[in-house]
Amino acid sequence: MATTSHSIPADRMAVLFAIMLVAAAGNTAMQSILPAIGAKLHIPDVWVSLAFSWSALLWVLTAPHWARQSDKRGRKVLMALGVIGFLSSMALCGLTLWAGLEGLIGAGLTFIVFAIFRSLYGGLGSASPPAVQAYVASRTDPEYRTQALSLVSSSFGLGTVIGPAIAPFFILPFVGLAGPLLVFALIGLVVLIMLRWRLPNDTPRFAARGAIAPYPLSAGPAEPAGEDEEEADIPGQEPLSWRDTRVRPWLLAGFIGGQAQAMMLGVIGFLILDRLHLRLRPDEGAAMTGIVLMGGAFATLLAQWGLIPLLKLTPRPTVLAGAVLAVLGILMTGLAQDLHAIVIGFALGSLGFGLFRPGFTAGASLSVTRRDQGAVAGMTASINGSAYIISPAIGVLLYNWHPMVAYGLMAGFCIWLVAWGWSALQQDQPAT
Repeated sequence: MATTSHSIPADRMAVLFAIMLVAAAGNTAMQSILPAIGAKLHIPDVWVSLAFSWSALLWVLTAPHWARQSDKRGRKVLMALGVIGFLSSMALCGLTLWAGLEGLIGAGLTFIVFAIFRSLYGGLGSASPPAVQAYVASRTDPEYRTQALSLVSSSFGLGTVIGPAIAPFFILPFVGLAGPLLVFALIGLVVLIMLRWRLPNDTPRFAARGAIAPYPLSAGPAEPAGEDEEEADIPGQEPLSWRDTRVRPWLLAGFIGGQAQAMMLGVIGFLILDRLHLRLRPDEGAAMTGIVLMGGAFATLLAQWGLIPLLKLTPRPTVLAGAVLAVLGILMTGLAQDLHAIVIGFALGSLGFGLFRPGFTAGASLSVTRRDQGAVAGMTASINGSAYIISPAIGVLLYNWHPMVAYGLMAGFCIWLVAWGWSALQQDQPAT
């Protein structure tokens, strides 16, 4: 198919969409089954959580590097690197967990080796999203660029729904709970072949750099990537600082709310195993976790793709309303004793965080001039990613001490955000 004057051919766009979708879906599929695997191997919950923290840390540290490298080494090369990191990590992690579940290696060694192979995803997987976004931006005319970038960004959000939804179907007879990882490795291999076959051209038509993608978890879609339109520095104007009074309240709001969201996601799999009495039936626990995570992802999509554009919410009420809904959802989840209540509570909390996250991102963006948009985007990406490095493990530790201590802390973060943000957050512009 020949390239049109303004857009990327549909078959190539499908490959780009698949690269982003698989990266998110594979990670959230693993997120839905890993607590059950830990229970089956009798691994302490906190070590299961730290396996994800390690991968998230590497993602946050390496993503800026790969975004810069895509300009030097080519977007197609970096896409391939990210997909190879994904599929090799999934395959090696799946084989390691299968060996541990079969008793071929000890439980402790299983998780040590698993964490090592997770490094491939955290360290290399972050290369794909900015390369995909830069590829799209550099080959699409400006009037079509926003729509195209929104499309590829939406695939990340769709992946957070698809991963937990289909993971239980890949719990296969011979490989058991390791099945979803091995199946996603095969899917990644298919995507890599399609990438090599259908994207022959790596010569950009326009200069562009892709946005750094957040670590993919069951938290709904990433915000659509913007265009990279750098402007010359204004003489005598200082670079944007973390202490800048215009942006500081929004970044603090993002940090506090992000801790609560990360803890909620980190704890939910273990709460399902305990409240539904599934520690001795981990396969069933993985299926139930997938249902709950899928419900949360759908609620987040409803907030970000439905409520915000429909109601034309501005940043301040978006953040505050989201925090209030998150408090209600967190407390309902913490007190829930059956699957129905857990699904409703987690979905309500996810709906709240689905409002909160784009609200604080838009508030930070609108608080500064166009010259500082690149800097503030990097700050919000750092805030979003950093929450998943240690907070999930802290949440699991507190949960094992007493469940309501963990859920009380999450709710406390959101209550403080409402009380403080009522006067501290003043921006009143459309949250787009």
